[in-house]
Amino acid sequence: MITVPIIFVLIGILVKYGKMYFLIAGYNTMTQEEKGKYDIEGIATLMKNVMFGMAFVVIIGLLTSYWTANSDYEFYALGLALVIGIPYLLIMSNSDRYKI
Repeated sequence: MITVPIIFVLIGILVKYGKMYFLIAGYNTMTQEEKGKYDIEGIATLMKNVMFGMAFVVIIGLLTSYWTANSDYEFYALGLALVIGIPYLLIMSNSDRYKI
């Protein structure tokens, strides 16, 4: 289960610092004109922050499950991270904040 937060952190780093914008859904299929209408650096920063936040929630769940000897907490944390993180990322990245 420790691989999940590692994957989240890697995706965040690759998108923000590796400039692998093709990992952002829909951006790869846009024309150059449409891509120019979006602040991709801002969206990449948002994605990095959300991925780091999701990784943090999963790590807290892992630590809690080890301390309490109840493995259910790690799955609850993963579910919580996904249920909150993904809609937040979708709503914020599609807001007018990142349109030029």
